[in-house]
Amino acid sequence: MGFKKEIWSRFFGSKSEQVRDKQVPDHLLQESKEKIKEEQAAAPPPPPPAAEVELELPEGHALYKLCEMRVQRGKGLSSPRLRLEGREDFSQSELRKELGRLQRVLTLAANSRLKEVKAREAKAQEKADAQKALSIEQGAQSAAKKDTPAGQNAQSETQKTATAQQNTQQETQVPPIEMDAQPVIHLSADKLSAWLMVFPPIGEGKDLDRETLDKALAETGIAFGVDEELLRRLPEERNPYFSLFALAKGKPAHNGKDGQIIEHFDRVVERKFEVDEHDRVDYASLHFFQSVEAGGVICEAVLPTPGEPGRTVLDQEVPAKDGKEAPLTKGQNTEISEDGTRLLATQAGHVEYVGKTFQVKAVLEIDDNVDYSTGNINYMGDVHIRGRVCSGFSVRAAGNITVDGVVESATVEAGGDLIVAKGIVGNTDSIVRADGSVFAKYLENSIVHARQNLQADCIVNSEVYSDGEIQVRSGRGIIVGGRIRAAKKVSAKVVGSKSESQTRIYLGGEPCVEYERQELAAVIEEAEAELEKLEKRPNSPDKVERMKRLQFDLSVNRIKLEQMDEELAKKQEEIENLGGCRLVADIAYPGLVLTICDIKARLKQVTSMCNARLSNGEIRFS
Repeated sequence: MGFKKEIWSRFFGSKSEQVRDKQVPDHLLQESKEKIKEEQAAAPPPPPPAAEVELELPEGHALYKLCEMRVQRGKGLSSPRLRLEGREDFSQSELRKELGRLQRVLTLAANSRLKEVKAREAKAQEKADAQKALSIEQGAQSAAKKDTPAGQNAQSETQKTATAQQNTQQETQVPPIEMDAQPVIHLSADKLSAWLMVFPPIGEGKDLDRETLDKALAETGIAFGVDEELLRRLPEERNPYFSLFALAKGKPAHNGKDGQIIEHFDRVVERKFEVDEHDRVDYASLHFFQSVEAGGVICEAVLPTPGEPGRTVLDQEVPAKDGKEAPLTKGQNTEISEDGTRLLATQAGHVEYVGKTFQVKAVLEIDDNVDYSTGNINYMGDVHIRGRVCSGFSVRAAGNITVDGVVESATVEAGGDLIVAKGIVGNTDSIVRADGSVFAKYLENSIVHARQNLQADCIVNSEVYSDGEIQVRSGRGIIVGGRIRAAKKVSAKVVGSKSESQTRIYLGGEPCVEYERQELAAVIEEAEAELEKLEKRPNSPDKVERMKRLQFDLSVNRIKLEQMDEELAKKQEEIENLGGCRLVADIAYPGLVLTICDIKARLKQVTSMCNARLSNGEIRFS
């Protein structure tokens, strides 16, 4: 087994010098092996072959028997070197499969070669045995003739007969067999690679030559990517046998790249607030508009690339797939360019990603205050007010509203976010609402609703409703007086005051929805009362028409009320699964009344690093 792992191969000399048809004496084989070992010890060790590309054959394989046969015939040491080189793109699973295919090919070829060798040797031995029998018969006939008178008279011919018998014995030796070198070509499963291994000649057979290689290529049909240098060099090598060579390499197909969309605007605008060295937020810089001019590029489409076909070593085309197109989708106030590669804005405005498309919403710019010069504002897009919103006026917009000044005792309703750079100073007659979040410098004597989150520097004597979280951590970070309702969390630096002014905070539920539910319930109650009064009136066309209208409104509002109740129950369950509600404050003063899910508690002493939550049916301040 030692020679099986040998990676060096040698011959004992040129073909004319080699001893044919005889076994090499053991002492010569031993000397050759010892010489090779000495050279191996002197030379630097070769890098070990990568196990994942080396084919290991089992003991007793026909290929090893052919190697042993070559050693015994004095042709030098040769051991298989079977590495699938040249296919770095193979995965481990593909490589294992290819090694299995290679083993089957070599096993079949080696068994066939060995079988043919044995058949020819048997035939040569049979021929030699026949000639030997004939020689013996002829010798017996000659001996019989010596006992006759004629034989006695032929004594002079004895020497000639002996010479003839000796020639006959020489002729009965086993004649050498003739088997030329045999190339074996292995084709990869994808037909993109071909490897070559050559069995050596046996007996008087011819060594490997270019003609033999060309014939093997023609028989297998390999005609593309052939290593011509290998074909030229291999017949000239001293020992080109029992090693696997990369014979040909095809050209793999390359599928085209899919098209893609390059977006120049964010789909979601992150709300990031920069706090200065004094722990203050500049709310005037919180413009979340992504402005675009008319004709501006919103996004671009990179066209797909065509596939590049490949070529097998059999000179067959390997098809390739073209890349898939990434189509542009047109939204509101946008259009696709004539070449189909750009999405353009048809008007100036604010870019938003709604649903699955980019849309351009017009931004209404108010350069001064909202007062008698502008009147009330009702707009379907975004509104940017560079001044203030004066008392008694209203601003309603389907999108975001940005106010650079102050919102006084005015009604402001935003379908998106509301940003007030200076603050909100209101009264009990006006309500500020936002279906998104509210960001304001301060809130004072205001009623503010935020369907998402609310952030401010301070909140004083205000009623605040938030279906998300309320953050008062920048600037002074004070919440004092009023009623604060949040679905999840209230976080502030200071809650209450040293004078112990009453500050009420409610956590849980969905405050904005609850407020709207109360309003809707009041509307339903009022309609039911009016309907009851109408039923007592005498019949008239006006009465019937009014009752139909009231009954329809009542039906719609009752359905809305049911939906709100379901939404509130679901929201409460979500909050409980998230771990409940919390009040977090650096310092909290007595006068704080905290209610969490109908459980009420009053703070009786100053508490630092307050973290209040509901635990086992009791509110704990820790």
